[in-house]
Amino acid sequence: MSTTETQALSPDLASLDSLHWVGIAAALVSAAVHLLLGVRMLPSAMGISFVLAGLGFLGAVVLVALDYRRRTVYAVGVPFTLVQIVLWYYVNFVALGKSFPADIGTLGAVDKLAQVVLLAVLVALLR
Repeated sequence: MSTTETQALSPDLASLDSLHWVGIAAALVSAAVHLLLGVRMLPSAMGISFVLAGLGFLGAVVLVALDYRRRTVYAVGVPFTLVQIVLWYYVNFVALGKSFPADIGTLGAVDKLAQVVLLAVLVALLR
């Protein structure tokens, strides 16, 4: 084993630039919204899925902060975030028949704005 493999993981925040911090902020906003809504809906399946999504965003932030396979985290983050956006639209506006954009709601708007920003950051970081 190399020295790097045996060392404990520690944060590498010095290597993060402003684009990283925008992405981290967006991921934390989305995580907070998902955890808040998820806890409110527990123990339903939807509540569990929201909590898991929130934990997924938090886990990605931790991995990026630890500089653990950042490019892989970015690459996985793109479809993860896209699926969040598509599922949100489908569940709210197709399955439940809400009207778009009138029925978005504050938390939905904040979360989707954060996810669009996160998506743009992830794509930029991958390039």
